[in-house]
Amino acid sequence: MMISPEGYYEEYLKGRNAEQIMTAIRGLKQEIGHLKNTMEHPEYAPMMHPSESTRLWCTRLYLERAKEALAEAGGAYTPSKTELKVAAFEESIPAICKVVFSIGGFFGGYETRTYTLDEQLHMDVEHSVILKPSNFHIEPDYPISKDEFLEGIRELHIGEWRTKYDLHRFGYMVCDGTQWELEIYFSDGHKPVKIYGDNAYPYNFREFQELLGIETFDDEEDEDE
Repeated sequence: MMISPEGYYEEYLKGRNAEQIMTAIRGLKQEIGHLKNTMEHPEYAPMMHPSESTRLWCTRLYLERAKEALAEAGGAYTPSKTELKVAAFEESIPAICKVVFSIGGFFGGYETRTYTLDEQLHMDVEHSVILKPSNFHIEPDYPISKDEFLEGIRELHIGEWRTKYDLHRFGYMVCDGTQWELEIYFSDGHKPVKIYGDNAYPYNFREFQELLGIETFDDEEDEDE
């Protein structure tokens, strides 16, 4: 059973000194990494209750409360280079001006979706096999505004994603299959973010596709039931 951040503080952090709290922080960060790796494994199937995604969500809250407890105990948290990079990404989310996402394979072709953000949100869709693109303004036809789109990106923690996803880190090798690429551009000088995938995906990739308005395979299964 999961507990609230304050419950976590009362049980594990209250009365601890800064060094002990730092040990707890390191453990929480390791747990977050472990949960992500578990969900990104090609043979992952949710088995535990609460699920890994719920545990990840709660562990993030515990980590933030632990950082507060560290400051209360007189300690100072020094973020890693990765954490500084993530913080810079999140700070620049309001300045995102274009998102380009492509997915597909050699035999079926690739679909590329370009989301342009100015005063509103626009989407352009092209397919390598279909010559004529489909261009339309997204807001009248799609229930996500520009602000909701940006908030969705924030909630997905895309700044934490790896630069490249493949199956090699799990000891697998697949020829062909599905490849995808994500590019995010900013208007505030932040360096463009480019992420690639080859038959492997971030733990919350389905939620990312839903944010882009892409119907997932699981969605199709649900409709058939």
